[in-house]
Amino acid sequence: MAIDSSGGEIDHFDRKIMDALVEDGRMTITELSKRVGLSKTPCQVRLKRLMEEGYILGFHARLDPQKLGLDHIAFAEVKLSDTREKALDEFNSRVAKIKEVEECHMIAGQFDYLLKVRTSDVKKYRQVLGEKISSLPHVASTSTFVVMQAIKERGL
Repeated sequence: MAIDSSGGEIDHFDRKIMDALVEDGRMTITELSKRVGLSKTPCQVRLKRLMEEGYILGFHARLDPQKLGLDHIAFAEVKLSDTREKALDEFNSRVAKIKEVEECHMIAGQFDYLLKVRTSDVKKYRQVLGEKISSLPHVASTSTFVVMQAIKERGL
């Protein structure tokens, strides 16, 4: 058994349940129980516990960005002029509202944040960078890296 960061315990069945649901979050409890090697009731009890304890945060549809015309991915490094807690909180709350920003990570290093930004094309990216990202509180500078090809994008 592995101990999680909150002190709870998860075992190989819990891991199998989570791995299976990452692959296909729409499978029935019958399919899931067969996949992990448990009968339906214990599988359902474990699934409920994993959700209640916050291991499983929700279920979402994965959309095809290309079919939606969102082929352009760029990573933006963002340096802030102020990194005190209040400034970070202001930046964090505002960047979370920009729909084109798929991911935002605070970084230890030469810059403060790394943003993954998805748009239809470079022109739209320039607009998002200029009108939304650069106008966020305390942004001192940005630097952009354009993705030529996404090899792997799916998380856990």
